Amino acid sequence: MARVALVTGGTRGIGEAISKGLKAAGLTVAANYGGNDEAANAFKAATGIPVFKFDVADPAACEAGIRQVESEVGPVEVLVNNAGITRDGMFHKMTYDQWTSVIKTNLDSAFTCTRPVIDGMRARGFGRIILISSINGQKGQMGQTNYSAAKAGVIGFAKALAQENAAKGVTVNVIAPGYIATEMVKAIPADVLKAKILPHIPVGRLGEVEEIARACVFLAGEDAGFITGSTLSINGGQFFV
Repeated sequence: MARVALVTGGTRGIGEAISKGLKAAGLTVAANYGGNDEAANAFKAATGIPVFKFDVADPAACEAGIRQVESEVGPVEVLVNNAGITRDGMFHKMTYDQWTSVIKTNLDSAFTCTRPVIDGMRARGFGRIILISSINGQKGQMGQTNYSAAKAGVIGFAKALAQENAAKGVTVNVIAPGYIATEMVKAIPADVLKAKILPHIPVGRLGEVEEIARACVFLAGEDAGFITGSTLSINGGQFFV
């Protein structure tokens, strides 16, 4: 029987590519989304992947949502914590709501989505937990103290959780993308992209969502059992750790 994977934020952007990649690799995939019903329904129609709407920042909603996934699809053996938001602004102008909304969605979700599945993974002796961080969680980014803090926190979370669960067959790893050609990045004016962003990427181009997905598929598989607590930087050489 195919292993079951849950991808949060799995109907758009990087998450959509990961969902499709895992399905193509033979996994049974469930995709979570937070609010865009139209995009989620279009994704479901195009891929045949079932979608589940719940707020990853809400512990009770996550508990109920993941139980629904496991009831309808099967026990979650691969969890990709991908859902995230931005609320950018210089810190001296940042509101507490801008701070907390990003921390809850991008960092607290590492707890709220992982806690409901970790016991089952440990009991079955197999689990793959993959967290999507960011280059800005590694190097920081002006105007993103909230986002950078959350994405850095995800890396620390993974390192600790990896140590706790390695003996139970559960691996925990991080993927830290750089500038990827998502809708958000493509919306940047071409002159800004050419002058301000691409010159800092040694390979001279944006990454593709499929490149993140392929790395995720590998980390989710049987062959990655000796890799845990690691952060894979996929940024075209923009930042070395």
